[in-house]
Amino acid sequence: MSEERVSAQQRRIVVARAKGCCEYCYIQVKFATQSFSVEHIVPRYKGGETSLENLALSCQGCNNHKHTKMEGLDPTTKQVVSLFHPRQQSWQEHFAWNDDYTLIVGLTPTGRATVKELRLNRSGLVNLRRALFAQEEHPLRNSLE
Repeated sequence: MSEERVSAQQRRIVVARAKGCCEYCYIQVKFATQSFSVEHIVPRYKGGETSLENLALSCQGCNNHKHTKMEGLDPTTKQVVSLFHPRQQSWQEHFAWNDDYTLIVGLTPTGRATVKELRLNRSGLVNLRRALFAQEEHPLRNSLE
């Protein structure tokens, strides 16, 4: 059985593994106005353990919108689907950036539902991505070109 609280060592590992970015919206810790959380992908009350396989780095906005959700509505198919799971799925399989790297585009039902439910294109994030891209600070600009 895992510990209930995230240990300092687990937190360090999760932050390093995420390279200091929210694992959902990719905002960087160094540019965030609020603290980040190490969140349980599968909520503890739904049987999720406090193990590295079930922990993700999340900005406060994504964490607040996700809360205990594991599913969401795909706005295209109107089907309820699982939300993105950072330990079991590849971000690039479910999401892409638009041409100016300001919007996250859902490529799959899971991607679209996650964009909608976690509000990955909140206006503050879009504005920050625009500024970071212009300053060549966007976390994925160089790796995706």
